[in-house]
This record gives sequence, C-alpha cells and structure tokens, in this order.
Amino acid sequence: MKKDYYEILGVPKSSTLADIKKAYRSLALKHHPDRVPEAEKKVAEEKFKEISEAYGVLSDPQKKQTYDQYGHQGIDQSYTSEDIFRGADFSSIFEGAGLGDVLGKMFGGEFEGGGGRSAGRSRGRDIQYEVELTLEEAYSGIKKEIRVPRHEFCKQCDGTGAKNGTALKTCPTCRGQGQVVMSSGFFRMAQACNHCRGTGKIVTEQCAECSGHGLKRVVRNIEVNIPEGVDNDSQFRVRNEGEVGQGGSGDLYLFIKVKDHAVYKRDHQDLYMDVPVSYAQAALGGDVHVKTLKAAVEMKIPPGTQGGKMFRLKGEGMPAVHGSHHGDLFARVMIEVPTHLSSRQREMLEEFAKELGENPKGSFKEKIKKAFK
Repeated sequence: MKKDYYEILGVPKSSTLADIKKAYRSLALKHHPDRVPEAEKKVAEEKFKEISEAYGVLSDPQKKQTYDQYGHQGIDQSYTSEDIFRGADFSSIFEGAGLGDVLGKMFGGEFEGGGGRSAGRSRGRDIQYEVELTLEEAYSGIKKEIRVPRHEFCKQCDGTGAKNGTALKTCPTCRGQGQVVMSSGFFRMAQACNHCRGTGKIVTEQCAECSGHGLKRVVRNIEVNIPEGVDNDSQFRVRNEGEVGQGGSGDLYLFIKVKDHAVYKRDHQDLYMDVPVSYAQAALGGDVHVKTLKAAVEMKIPPGTQGGKMFRLKGEGMPAVHGSHHGDLFARVMIEVPTHLSSRQREMLEEFAKELGENPKGSFKEKIKKAFK
C-alpha cells in the first residue's frame, strides 16, 4: 500500500507550495543517488523516486486537488507515471546544486539521458468529455455509448501527411532526430521538434485528404462503463482513447455530471426526500409506502408524528463507487392538509376541534389575545 504523499515529504495538508518545495529540496538532496556511496545507491534511488513522485503530485494544483479528494486511487485513475512528472518544476529546485540527471534515468527517458522512448515521438493529446447521467443511472451504474470527436491518422497517407508516392526529406532543424534539447539548471530536457512535429521528416508534397497534417477529425462511438455510485465531478480515465500521436494515443477523461432529481436530494452517499402523510395517518400512526431507488419499502409512522419529522432508512441511499457500502435515505414527513372537504368531513373536524378546546372559526386576532391573557 502506498504511503501518504504528505507523510513522505513530512508536511501537513495545509502546506503552501513554498513549504512543499522546501521540504522536497531538503529530502532530495539528502537521498540523491549522486551523494551516497555506491553500495547505497539502489536504496537511495527508490527513496528519491518516492519523494519525487510525492512532489510531482503535491506541487501541481490540479493533481493535488485530485489527491486530496480521492487519494492514491484518484491519481492512479487519472494520471500515468509520465503525467505525474511532466510539468513539475524540478529545475528551479536543484538549480546550482551540481547534480546529474537522475529522474530521466528512472522515469522512462522523458529527460535526456533516460534511455527510454524518444521525446520526439510524443503521445497524443488527452481528451476531456462530460457524461451526463440521471440519478437512477448513477445509482445502478451503466454501460453507455458516447460520441467523441477526435483526430486520427489520415488513412489516405497513413499519417505521414505526404501525398502517396512522394518522398520525405530530413528535417533541417533537428537533423532527423525528431527532438531538440533545452537546458535548464539541473535538467537537460529533450522535446519534440516543432518544425517536423517530432517525426524527423519534412513533407515535400502534401496529402490532399489531410492537407499535410497527417490527421483527420472524426467522431468515434466509444462504449464506456460507468460504475455505480458516481457523483458530480467524478473523473475516470479510458486509456488510449484520446488523440493519436507518433508515441501512442492519449487518454480519454470522463467527467460525470449527475442531473438533479425531482424527488431526491443527494448529499454524497445519503439521499433526502419528502414523504406526504395524511393528517389521519400522522395522528393515528401506520405504515407509509416509500419508493426508494432500489425498491418500494414500508416506513412505520408512530401515532402523533409531527410535520417535518425525519426518519432514517438505513442502507437505502447511494452505493459507494468501490465497495459494498450504501448511504442512508432520510425521509421527511410532510403532512397533507385536505383542501376540499365534504360537509360531513367539515362537521367532524369542527367537533374534533371543540373536543380539543379550540374554536376553529375564531380569528387569528382572538387567538393571539387569548394566548397573552
């Protein structure tokens, strides 16, 4: 089980970005593999990777918000290891420290010297898509087909951007490497060449179908599985369903929007509803028919129940996204006052009021006067 990122850096949840940077620099310099004896390098590399991962998440506002809300599960669902380190400000942390490029060697070659995949063959862009659900769909989970607009490789030229049969020439900017190197303090970072878009080749005659871009915009039907219990702002990742790229496809991120319901109000896993109860039922007691999202149940009303009384139906709320736990359903009694009375019903109510010592026909002014005698 992964350790808490805040615990790894030794900082509280309320820490500022400056506090997080300070804590990371101190720990990173202490455990940097270039600063320990050869026999301790393997252990130091693991520790350095652990604290760097924690910093990569907590130093990024969006990743930090995801982690604070959903923990490691939210990070694992939303980001790859490359995503965690991409964009994090490591250079200013180690500027002037005189240390070698360790992160590149450990995290797949995003940094020069890593020996991993070429930065020139960049993966495709991630796509965000909002999925709207009813509360019933969020309760039970649903397999849903969505229509996602995205770019795919042009079939006419197989993504090269060149007219069929024409040759590609070597890019003069990167000399066919597909990447250019930029230096910044601690890191020397390789990034895709803008001139050739990381391919190392230049189109001499453009493909008419895609105008030399190598990509075509299409609308793709994608079937996704939405688990039960999702709430507003839940986020899920569908791997490799984003934009295409020479280094692989990006990911599709689904953001859930649950529509308001006419009967139920939701608060996390708990549900709230109003249950109409007749005057006679509230006074005499009895069983009231209550419809939950799962089934119809009977709720017992004690004699003399007052309007606004809240009853708890345990386990009748929303399910947890992961696990078997359900929230509760809270039913508030709303006493229905009859609006149309027969002469007999009116007569009986007047007799009942007299039994209670009330004058149903007395004015409000008389009632106030009587209360302050």
